[in-house]
Amino acid sequence: MALGRAHSVAVSGVDGQIVEIEADIGRGLPAVHLVGLPDTALHESRDRIRAAVTNSGEEWPDSKVILALSPATLPKVGSVYDLALSLSVLDAAKKLPRKLLRETVFLGELALDGRLRSVRGVLPAVLAAKRAGWGTVVVPARALAEAGLVKGIEVLGADDLSAVIGWLRGELALAVPDVFERADVVTVRDLSEVVGQTDARWAIEVAAAGAHHLMLTGPPGIGKTMLAQRLPGILPPLTEGESLEVTAIHSVAGVLPEDRPLIDMPPFIAPHHSSSVSSLVGGGSGMARPGAVSRAHRGVLFLDECCIAMYPTAEPAILPHEKLSAASDTKSLLRFEKSGNRFDGRGVTDG
Repeated sequence: MALGRAHSVAVSGVDGQIVEIEADIGRGLPAVHLVGLPDTALHESRDRIRAAVTNSGEEWPDSKVILALSPATLPKVGSVYDLALSLSVLDAAKKLPRKLLRETVFLGELALDGRLRSVRGVLPAVLAAKRAGWGTVVVPARALAEAGLVKGIEVLGADDLSAVIGWLRGELALAVPDVFERADVVTVRDLSEVVGQTDARWAIEVAAAGAHHLMLTGPPGIGKTMLAQRLPGILPPLTEGESLEVTAIHSVAGVLPEDRPLIDMPPFIAPHHSSSVSSLVGGGSGMARPGAVSRAHRGVLFLDECCIAMYPTAEPAILPHEKLSAASDTKSLLRFEKSGNRFDGRGVTDG
């Protein structure tokens, strides 16, 4: 019997928890068994990691393989564990040096040819690894800029499984993130572009100064939407901590741009007036996605025509402003905002 070990992160909401992956190669017919509350996507990883390992030039064990993910009571969802699963098997087969393997957290989905694909929630996963005291994390190269936003932990990027194996064996060096600099000048819409509308401008300024909710009413075409779109432009830029909060939520939602992953300006989220309750408050099976309310954290949530078209769904969007914003999946209740007892943002409705 041979035992291997690697580590990854389970993301729930915007929180992460280190997951220890153990691989046992024992007697029996060739098969791969997963234990530890894996979901459907994780069950399918058995075929992905076997193909990725063999297509990367390594030998897959010709015997029974048991993969255990701990803590066993924590539901595991998604394909973020693929890289760590494959490395734990190679470790059990005595194919890898253990020093770097034991000191590193691995994140990423594997393609059948061994390429590393990015996953949702890389930023909160790296933050969780840092809080848990880990010194190094390896992520897919496409997620390197996002992961590099976290200071105080070594972040490395790899294109494929072969590169990670070469790094563990001391044969290759992995990519490091470029130094990210916040833009000195950001062009945003603000009230300097508005002519007239004195009372409405004053209301917008008061709402911005005090983080108040605001309802704009009037005939079509009078400028309600135009004024609401300029509210983020008069809000102060996000601090570094606030930027990481907002970026983590958008990372879990899977809507971060690869070229500029840090959200350093207050977001403006305007869901369609026919949006469903789940698209507003978030949820879903597997890894729950933040809804429009959560993505507007520390910014502006604009509910257009809410008094008419959104009446059945407006209440779920408004309640998180008064209480803790939460979304549910099939197994748990998740909270995406971390700023205290109230949703930290401005709500603007167009009646």
